[in-house]
Amino acid sequence: MNITKEEVAHNYLAFLEKNEVDKVVSLFAEDGIVESPLYGIMQAKDFYKILAEDTNASDLKFDGLFFEKNTNRISLLFDFNWELKDGKKVTFKVVDIINLNSDNKIKKLTIIYDTVHSRSAIEELKR
Repeated sequence: MNITKEEVAHNYLAFLEKNEVDKVVSLFAEDGIVESPLYGIMQAKDFYKILAEDTNASDLKFDGLFFEKNTNRISLLFDFNWELKDGKKVTFKVVDIINLNSDNKIKKLTIIYDTVHSRSAIEELKR
């Protein structure tokens, strides 16, 4: 049984906020990829594992879901309050563009946000 596009988006945010890597990855197709301004392009399972390793806590605030007519693409808007492993906190607005396959599994997730504060925080964490 397929879940709806809206359920994919809401489940994604809920699982991401709780750092439930396996559940987030289960929303992706086997070959699903993530394109991130901080981490680059990688397989979903690898991206969420690294993100979980860098994250102490996340608080996500849903701000909108946008559907494109006659496509299998949706966009998700939310606020990301991110606490890194070293305790540093960064807040930013995120747009996730989600490309789904015919089974409503995520083929590609493109993350868009301003990295001005998060990039320096991650670079400090990785030192």
